[in-house]
Amino acid sequence: MAKATKKQALGRGLSALLKDPANDISSVQDKNADKVIGNIVELDINAIEMNPFQPRTSFNEESLRELASSIKELGVIQPITVRKLDFNKYQLVSGERRYRASKLIGLETIPSYIRIANDQESLEMALVENIQRQDLDPIEIALSYQRLIDEIQLTQEQMSERVGKKRSTIANYLRLLKLDPIIQTGMRDGFISMGHGRAIINIENQSTQLDIYEEILSKKLSVRDTESLVRNYQQTKEVSIPVKEELPKYIKKGLKEISEYFGHKVDVKVSKNGKGKISIPFHSEEDFNRIKKLVQRAK
Repeated sequence: MAKATKKQALGRGLSALLKDPANDISSVQDKNADKVIGNIVELDINAIEMNPFQPRTSFNEESLRELASSIKELGVIQPITVRKLDFNKYQLVSGERRYRASKLIGLETIPSYIRIANDQESLEMALVENIQRQDLDPIEIALSYQRLIDEIQLTQEQMSERVGKKRSTIANYLRLLKLDPIIQTGMRDGFISMGHGRAIINIENQSTQLDIYEEILSKKLSVRDTESLVRNYQQTKEVSIPVKEELPKYIKKGLKEISEYFGHKVDVKVSKNGKGKISIPFHSEEDFNRIKKLVQRAK
């Protein structure tokens, strides 16, 4: 505990430099910039705002509480990275879990590595930093790669150099974004692995992708079983499900949205008199409870 306290106290003298409005540091050319920029400084946690470029979209609450408990006991071992926006105003670049966990236990300051960067540089730093993390799901990684292509205009070759990954690895992640959104959600929620997704992506028709996805879940198929199933579909070019009657346009319009909301391919049956039934499949007690929460939230 004493070691952590000492480590966090190292930047307290530097933090005083940042609270002098007459000598505010806004560029690397400013006086005393070399003492602050690129150094670890103890910053007021409320002076730091969230990063709108953060590629990560979900944070496990239990994992955050465990991290908060560790920080309470040992302190923040690895500083977060921020960029300076204005006088006593900063924006998080990386380390959002540490930032959230620190706020959770009421820390007033947090050790921070200070950078000066524009929006594009901040986005690139945040994306590259997060791609390196071990706890991102495959879709989050794929979306980060896609943003580097769309917003930073990096080629796959350039990304390979920046993140230290083979070009083929980057291409495999990007291909996952061609999966139906329901399957992407299933991968993010841990119902299927990246290996399952890579097998399914070999089927172009998204309706067939969903049929295979439902079969994986209902039969708890392994990646190897899924690859075999996909090969059979490709060889026969047939889908082993009965042909369904044409659904009314108003149902077609809302069916995809409902399916994406629940994370499963929702089945709808309609009689000739216009009455019908919606069926939502589930594959475990956990899945059922997840769907129940979504229904309760929609009330």
